[in-house]
Amino acid sequence: MTKKILLAGLLGGLAMFVWSSIAHMALPLGEAGISQMEDEKPVLDALKAGVKDTPGLYIFPAMPKGMSETQYTEKLAAMPSGILLYSRAGAQALTPRQLVVEFLVECLEALLLAFLLTRTNLTGFGPQFGFVLAASLMATIWTNTSYLNWYNFPATYTMAYWFTEFAGLLLAGLVVMKIVGRKGHA
Repeated sequence: MTKKILLAGLLGGLAMFVWSSIAHMALPLGEAGISQMEDEKPVLDALKAGVKDTPGLYIFPAMPKGMSETQYTEKLAAMPSGILLYSRAGAQALTPRQLVVEFLVECLEALLLAFLLTRTNLTGFGPQFGFVLAASLMATIWTNTSYLNWYNFPATYTMAYWFTEFAGLLLAGLVVMKIVGRKGHA
C-alpha cells in the first residue's frame, strides 16, 4: 500500500501542478484581483529608501514600540494601510527552483490526501469523493482567507485562488481515489 500511496501522491501532485500551470498561465485566474501601478518609479524609489533596500514583509502604517492600540487605531483611520512584500532588484520569475518547489508542495498535498484516504474505512466512489471534497474545501478555505480578513486582500484575488486551489485539490483527489481508493461491495 505504501507504493500506491507514493504513486498517488506523485500523480496527484502532477495533476495539480498541470492544473495550476493552466490556471495561472492560460486562464485569467493568476492575475485576478491584482492591480498594476500606473507610475511605479516614484513609488519604487520611495520604497527602496523607506525599507533601506532590505527584503522582507512589511506592514504599514508602522506601529512603533510604545504606541498604544488606540493611537494605532487613530493612525489607521488617517492613513492608507497594507502589507508589502519587498525584494531587491534581481528577482526572477518562473525559475527551475520555483517550479520544482511548487511541484513538490503539490505532491506533498496529494500524498497527504492519499495517506488520509487510506486511513478511512470508506468504500465506493460517493463516500470517498465526499471525503476528498471535504478535505479540498477545508484546505481551500484555509488558503488565503486570513489574508482577505486581516489584510484586506481583494475579494476577486481570494476567490480566484480559492477556485484554483479547490479545483487542483479535487483533481488530485480524483487521481488519488483512482489509485488508492477501495471499491464498494455490491
